[in-house]
Amino acid sequence: MTKTLSWHASRAWQTNAALLLIGAGMLALARQLVSENDHFTIGHSGVSGYSVVLYIAAIVIILMSEVDRFTFPIILAVAVACRLVTLYDDPAMSSDVYRYAWDGVVQHAHINPYRYVPGDKALAFLCAPNQDLFDNMNRRDYAHTIYPPAAQFLFYLITFISPTMTFMKTAMVLFEGLTLWALMALLREMGVRREQTLIYAWCPILVWEIGDSGHLDAVAMAFIALALLFRYRRKPVLTGLFLGLAVMTKMYPLVLMPALMMKKDSKSQRRDAGHPIFGWDWTMPATVFGLIVAGYAAYSSVGKLVFGFLGGYVEEEGMQSGARYFLLQLTQEVPGLHRLPASFFMGFCVVVFGALTVWALKVARDSDGSAFLGPAFALAFALMLLFSPHYPWYIVWLVPLLALVPSLTVLTYVSAFFYLYTTELAEPGPKMFLANKYLYAMVLGAAIIEAVMRKWPVHRHYLIQADPARETL
Repeated sequence: MTKTLSWHASRAWQTNAALLLIGAGMLALARQLVSENDHFTIGHSGVSGYSVVLYIAAIVIILMSEVDRFTFPIILAVAVACRLVTLYDDPAMSSDVYRYAWDGVVQHAHINPYRYVPGDKALAFLCAPNQDLFDNMNRRDYAHTIYPPAAQFLFYLITFISPTMTFMKTAMVLFEGLTLWALMALLREMGVRREQTLIYAWCPILVWEIGDSGHLDAVAMAFIALALLFRYRRKPVLTGLFLGLAVMTKMYPLVLMPALMMKKDSKSQRRDAGHPIFGWDWTMPATVFGLIVAGYAAYSSVGKLVFGFLGGYVEEEGMQSGARYFLLQLTQEVPGLHRLPASFFMGFCVVVFGALTVWALKVARDSDGSAFLGPAFALAFALMLLFSPHYPWYIVWLVPLLALVPSLTVLTYVSAFFYLYTTELAEPGPKMFLANKYLYAMVLGAAIIEAVMRKWPVHRHYLIQADPARETL
């Protein structure tokens, strides 16, 4: 039975009315994004700022108010509408989607996509029929493709239907639908109402980075969500399959593996008691690594080129020198630590992930149900904080986890990152360093507030979780 304070009590129709108003505002802002791509009105920072305010308001409402059978259709309709508005517009913030389609076109010409850079004379015959793709690609004259084998196979399938930027974006949005379905299924099995998927469906960074820019991270999110769902259902082969596909799409989901480990069944566990290695079900990691090997083997005709522009990208982004790691740069501002080497920071990262891995394995060993989501979220968030990415599409994979495990700290990180990236502080160098100072200060403040709220959970009196059985259409 739900308990609420009298002043806080609300009816479902009031929730729906509020969401309709907020949804109309978010749809107008999605349309404004398309308009801003052509001419300045309130600027991208204005659009992102107002979008974040409405998004947070919607989250507060959905977590604190009653819902009925009309609430989820409203959430879904607004989410779809916002993406449709941006779908047919040229991407404003990134041109990566053109490279996706180009890689598919190259494969249809029976050429390994890792073999040549787009500007190579060997691919000149593909330029004329695909001029729009070629003209809008970045790094076309010097960078081999960086995208892993699962992504390449997907590009091949999508361009088999239509080798265009618009259809590639459409496919990415459809993968978002798969993510939403997996989140709904997992929430239902956890006993949480499906309307909490609003945290994912209405997130403005997804409207921009998937709907408008068509980033491949939509595919990685879908595979991650499916891996989480099947981990909850204790299906090691399917968990490994989808985690492996996620890794072979965007690599970084590999960090989730410790959290998705499973114990052997109780009978086997008793037999292997006292053996820390043999007490685990190794089917999932074996499936992941088997898929990785098979994926790269399929494109291995080019030798080391199968790893594409990865090495060049690591150097270009300052990952080897340490120039891109905000926490290292911040530490180097401390008197006496100006020459702190990047190797020290890497060692610190190893310690952090080592500790998180031990915790994740302990939770996997001692707990059941959805307990693994906490360590999974922590591993993903730690990677982003330590890696300090320069581009917002790198952090979108946190949003599905946020929908499953709402966190003020991560909500602050995602929202503030999204907004700051649309301001003049997004320029690499001193401006971005200042932006990161603001970002990490806000995240620290949010973490402190969240810790206090966990210690004195007065706010829980205002949160509502309805019986999922009441929410069927």
